[in-house]
Amino acid sequence: MSHTAHIRSHRKPRRSASTIAMRAGVAGGVLGTLAVAGASASTASAAEPVTQTLELPTLTADLADQVAQSADATQQTAANYQLQAERDAASANAAKQAKSDLAEAKKKAEAAKKKAAEEAAARKAAAEQASRSAARTTLATQASTGSGSGSGSSSADVSVGTSTGTGSVASVISFVKAQVGKAYIPGATGPSAYDCSGLVQTAFKQVGVSLPRVSQDQSTVGTQVSLSNLQPGDILYWGGSGSAYHVAVYVGGGMFVGAQNSSTGVVERPLSYDPPTGAVRVL
Repeated sequence: MSHTAHIRSHRKPRRSASTIAMRAGVAGGVLGTLAVAGASASTASAAEPVTQTLELPTLTADLADQVAQSADATQQTAANYQLQAERDAASANAAKQAKSDLAEAKKKAEAAKKKAAEEAAARKAAAEQASRSAARTTLATQASTGSGSGSGSSSADVSVGTSTGTGSVASVISFVKAQVGKAYIPGATGPSAYDCSGLVQTAFKQVGVSLPRVSQDQSTVGTQVSLSNLQPGDILYWGGSGSAYHVAVYVGGGMFVGAQNSSTGVVERPLSYDPPTGAVRVL
């Protein structure tokens, strides 16, 4: 073949403008159709929420009722808790106030009881004082009128207090005088402190005489003697025989030694300081 022969070109032939325009029109139509379809689909799709939105009010109302009920329940629970807390606080305050009132009432009752006891003791002491004053008046009368008839010996016993017994009396008197100044402690029997009956019991124990422990019983031992005929070593008592509330030892010369109270301790005092009710003699 001649080298000058015509060789067909491998390039695609150019499309004509009309062909291109036709194809563009077709494509445009297709796209338009798709757009219309898409728009229709969009419209249809958009219409669905409208239908759902129409149903929402019913659902939303139910939900609102539930929320409201839940809120009411929560509020009621909170109110109940607050009410219970207020009740608990009121109860605690009431209990505290009741406790305070009870303590105050007990305090007032104790004070009233103490005052009543003091007043009763004062009345009793006054009555005993009057009784002892009468006894002393009688004794003085007897001493002044019976000095020549032998009754002066009783007066001498009271004023001088000489012992007619053995040395046991002197030992008892010496012992109780040696305890003067020591403390008074309820229930104590020495050697550093005593109560009234503890001192008397311990004193007579020094000479081998066993006495009961309490003043009530000590007021009934031995022989009852008149206060106008006292002798050293006699046991003095205050109150009734068998119901005495205090005892001491007569040491002669119109004096006695006793464990009086926590304020004075063991002291030596004249009979006029606190006149006794009666006396017993065991020596």
